[in-house]
Amino acid sequence: MSQYNFGFLDEFAKKEIRRCTIKAVAIPGYQVPYSSREMPMGRGFGTGGLQLTLSLIGENDTLKVIDQGSDDSVNAINLRDFIEMTCPGINTTTSTDKADIIQSRHRIPEKELKEEQLIVLQVPYPDPLVIVEPSEEKRKQMHGEGDYSRLLVKLYEDLIKYKEITISHRYPTRINDGYVIDPSPIPRWDVPKMHQSKALILLGAGREKKIYAVPPYTDAKPLAFDDVPFRVEDFCDKRGKRRACSKCGSVSSFLDEFVDSTNGKTVYQCSDSDYCAEYCAAQSKQPFEESIDG
Repeated sequence: MSQYNFGFLDEFAKKEIRRCTIKAVAIPGYQVPYSSREMPMGRGFGTGGLQLTLSLIGENDTLKVIDQGSDDSVNAINLRDFIEMTCPGINTTTSTDKADIIQSRHRIPEKELKEEQLIVLQVPYPDPLVIVEPSEEKRKQMHGEGDYSRLLVKLYEDLIKYKEITISHRYPTRINDGYVIDPSPIPRWDVPKMHQSKALILLGAGREKKIYAVPPYTDAKPLAFDDVPFRVEDFCDKRGKRRACSKCGSVSSFLDEFVDSTNGKTVYQCSDSDYCAEYCAAQSKQPFEESIDG
């Protein structure tokens, strides 16, 4: 028998987090305050998302944990091991399709999520207005009045100075034509996946003690101007040709940039490790570097 309570947290703590989650789902985009508990890891390492996962996971659920799209990173492995240790009986997987709950740091999987799935995103700073207003009291008033003019001015200043909006992640997103949220440090590539998502999206900030949600089939639209539409990363080279993953050859996924230690050249690989493996399998071939050995 495990020496921990199932889900590590005590039942009162899990009950409170569930109640806050229900409120967050009922009011899309609203930041619900909660009593964030101390966890056996430093704040900033996903304690908000972890508390959500531990409060909602059941004994027969299947869990997938990813960090920057990868199932094999240090953060993903450590969180997965901790959840397995404190939640005996659960199943874990690296497959997006097989997961009931997906806990993620900084990415939404490439494959479209399903209605019965839940994705939990880790959030360092839940309020998008923090870049224009340091006072939380004033920010609450601005959210209540739907006053995002100063945020739009920030985007406009980017256009004037750089000829484009330079926000690469944490792109401000309006939920259900109401609250504007920080969608966690996901790249712009992932922001459109939140719009009319079939899966429930929960976002937890442990250090800031806030929970908010994007319910299924809810509008999630990035802030933009009519004459300067929102755009995602294109991964094109100087000639305008779309770069491909060096492992599977995909030209339709978010790519990470690496420097090959053997020759010093820049290579690109799918950020989503499960998507990359499935793309290779669908083409009945091994990843690039393995096929060379063969």
